[in-house]
Amino acid sequence: MNWTLEVVVVPVSDVDRAKAFYADQLGFAVDHDTVVGAGARVVQLTPPGSGCSIVIGEGVLPDMPPGSLKGLQLVVPDLPRARAQLVERGVAVSEIQVVGENPRPVPDPLDNVGFVFFTDPDGNAWAVQQISSRA
Repeated sequence: MNWTLEVVVVPVSDVDRAKAFYADQLGFAVDHDTVVGAGARVVQLTPPGSGCSIVIGEGVLPDMPPGSLKGLQLVVPDLPRARAQLVERGVAVSEIQVVGENPRPVPDPLDNVGFVFFTDPDGNAWAVQQISSRA
């Protein structure tokens, strides 16, 4: 039986500001923006090519302090290009960092060990890792 991770709840303080960040600056697709009742709203966004979405909202999601989610990770095949795209879209992103050593020979020295880091407007922390080929 397959077990797939489909949704991660990201705690935010301002749904519209977070939606703009994830959709306009990161390029996530807005799957839906639904008002489910008075003071209750759910917005689902999906990174390009991902099988897992994030959900932001108010009034119906688990009670987590905005900005408390750390360690979210995206994977891209071309880290320099992804970083340039983030910079172009106004995201405050770190320089490329090499974390550790490759566990095996790879065609690109950034594979597996190349990362950049950024936070959303509330401080939820994201990493972007380069993996251009899988073993």
